[in-house]
Amino acid sequence: MSSMLVHIHTGPADANKATLGLLVALTAATEGHDVTVFLAGDGVHLLAPAYRELEGEGTGVVGEHLARHGAKGTRFLVSGKSAKARGYDEALLEGLNAEFAMPEKLVELAAASGTVLCY
Repeated sequence: MSSMLVHIHTGPADANKATLGLLVALTAATEGHDVTVFLAGDGVHLLAPAYRELEGEGTGVVGEHLARHGAKGTRFLVSGKSAKARGYDEALLEGLNAEFAMPEKLVELAAASGTVLCY
C-alpha cells in the first residue's frame, strides 16, 4: 500500500472537519496504508483530554478515533510550536504514538508521501 500524510490543522471550533480528518486517516490505516497524521495549529487540541468527547456530525468522536488509531499504530506528529503557543507540553503526547516535530518535518513528509490530505 501507499504512504499517506494527513495534515490536520482544524481544531475543536469545527468538529466536523477535525473529526473527518481523523476518520479518513483511520480508514486509510485500516485499509493497510502507511499513515502519518501531522497535527498543527488548532489541530493540536485534538490530543488534549478535554476534547476527547468532541463529536462531529457523522464523522465520529475524537477519543474513539484516537483509541482506534492506537490499535493500528498510527504515527502522530505534533507541531511543537503550535502546542507550545496553546499551552501544551509533553503531557499532551502521553499514551499516544506521538512526538513533537517542526515544520521542516511536515515538508519532508509531504514531499515523500504518495498522498497528502489536509483538514
